[in-house]
Amino acid sequence: MLTTAPVQRQAARVGKPGRHAIVIGSGLGGLAAAIRLGARGYRVTVLERLDGPGGRAYVFRQDGFTFDAGPTIITAPFLLEELWSLAGRTLSQDIDLRPLDPFYRIRFHDGETLDCYADEKAMRAEVARLSPDDVDGFEAFMRRSAEIYRVGFEELGAVPFASFSDMVKVLPDFIRLASYKSVYAFASRYVRDPRLRFALSFHPLFVGGNPFKVTSIYGLIACLERRHGVHFAMGGTGRIVDGMVGLIERQGNEVRLNAEVAEVLVENGTATGVRLASGERIKSDIVVSNADTAWTYRNLVPSHARKRWSDKKIERASYSMGLFVWYFGTPRRYPDIKHHTILLGPRYKELLGDIFDRHTLAEEFSLYLHRPTATDPSLAPEGCDAFYVLSPVPHLDAGIDWSTKANAYREAIAKVLDAVALPGFQEHIVTSRIMTPQDFHDRLLSHKGAAFSFEPLFTQSAWFRPHNKSEDVERLYLVGAGTHPGAGVPGVLCSAKILDQVVPHAALL
Repeated sequence: MLTTAPVQRQAARVGKPGRHAIVIGSGLGGLAAAIRLGARGYRVTVLERLDGPGGRAYVFRQDGFTFDAGPTIITAPFLLEELWSLAGRTLSQDIDLRPLDPFYRIRFHDGETLDCYADEKAMRAEVARLSPDDVDGFEAFMRRSAEIYRVGFEELGAVPFASFSDMVKVLPDFIRLASYKSVYAFASRYVRDPRLRFALSFHPLFVGGNPFKVTSIYGLIACLERRHGVHFAMGGTGRIVDGMVGLIERQGNEVRLNAEVAEVLVENGTATGVRLASGERIKSDIVVSNADTAWTYRNLVPSHARKRWSDKKIERASYSMGLFVWYFGTPRRYPDIKHHTILLGPRYKELLGDIFDRHTLAEEFSLYLHRPTATDPSLAPEGCDAFYVLSPVPHLDAGIDWSTKANAYREAIAKVLDAVALPGFQEHIVTSRIMTPQDFHDRLLSHKGAAFSFEPLFTQSAWFRPHNKSEDVERLYLVGAGTHPGAGVPGVLCSAKILDQVVPHAALL
């Protein structure tokens, strides 16, 4: 039996006087935007088409198991702490964040493993065990990653790129850091073992990018993880969502569920509110969209109001891969399985070429296995384990009919899991659910079913990415994976932080 997160939420106070801001979508970026706008004097209404908040971070409960539908890796917790501070609370009052150690276990196709730690000595020992000749190169990589982190995250992560001159100013740094190279090329410069090259280059897959194509700026993620850790919220990521909704309500603002936006209202080139699918019109002084950026422009903003982000440009853009996600529960526990495990198939570059370039569903795959009950047993009935396994797949341009392919693909994944990680588990599955790129399109309104919006290529990053302040419509702003700085929890939280620089304080509007 399927149940969802609580569906009824009432604002502590509705109708606060002052300038009104509408936020479309209650993903982490939208909720963060609402908190920041509330702190800057706006009366905020968050409109969510689903029956629960969270967007990609939606939570569903099934047969006594709790599953996070989306992100489960929390880095840069200081970005969350900032939001709680803006609402007059501390993060620890509402959220119990637990650091994970190790961050991940990588199981290579040859059966060898690599545990990824924050502790420098422990990580150096793991590298030395796997490839002794690459220890010095690994350390050099981490030093370079720290330099990229300083520029790419600390200096530019929450800075708007409103004009091309903003891009020109940072080009010398980008050139110096060789950002024109791919993450994989960057890693290969320092280590020779192909297994280590994977371990140092796979992170862009967490934000929708092909490590052989995305800019080496994403090499900063290795430093981000080491410096701030990888965490898990007890109770699941949904606890963070609930906590953020609570902050919005403490500010006197509102999150409306089952409220689908059909159109951004535009008058004389300026956003003036929204029209809901029900026909209701809601006026506002500004509109912030946390809906998929391509979907926002393609489906919510009238075509006559768009010059830069025309339908043709949206269709010509390159999009991230899709995801096939299988959630399941077992009546027994698997203590040998880490919280996060990456299971590699026989191919790396070739498989990614199938997914991103050739849009072909390969017969073999690499998998990300998530076992949250390794850290929080309360997410499953006593003595049970909750899992999801994720496989990157092509987005919907591949023409795959997931209504007929999904079950066979799940069975193929099950065979691999049985062989390399969970022997005999198929006999003990007590609950099961899948999500395909078609679900991302139909349920989350993700253009082409892409899980992370625009692919994070250099030519689709920073100024080249849709701007946080719309180039087409005045008083329309964008947050989330499809705008700067990009996907991932830190990225979408930073996109909301950028609003502090591009949206006037309510008192000045």
